Amino acid sequence: QVQLAESGGGSVQAGGSLRLSCRASGNTASIRDMAWYRQPPGEQRSLVATISRPGGKRYADSVAGRFTISRDNAMATVFLQMNDLKPEDTAVYYCKVTNSYRDYWGQGTQVTVSS
Repeated sequence: QVQLAESGGGSVQAGGSLRLSCRASGNTASIRDMAWYRQPPGEQRSLVATISRPGGKRYADSVAGRFTISRDNAMATVFLQMNDLKPEDTAVYYCKVTNSYRDYWGQGTQVTVSS
């Protein structure tokens, strides 16, 4: 089993920055991919960025160049640095980790960007 604890959400004005963190506990040695998803109000959840255990990264087109995903395998933590935030980035952000057996989801953290 893996448990996830997210932090770092909040409210910011357009153009500002936030850094999200998601720390895994439990059977962390089995974790492979780590990712961030988001769900705006009234919309479906979608992928923001993903990072493999060796460090390969992939981003949604809407955040490429503004967001950076990183991970600390020793701390079993994934980060999302969000710069130049826009009102359309407003959403609940969820981390997800994947091991050999299944996906695990965090509880979500709210990010609100005002214009």
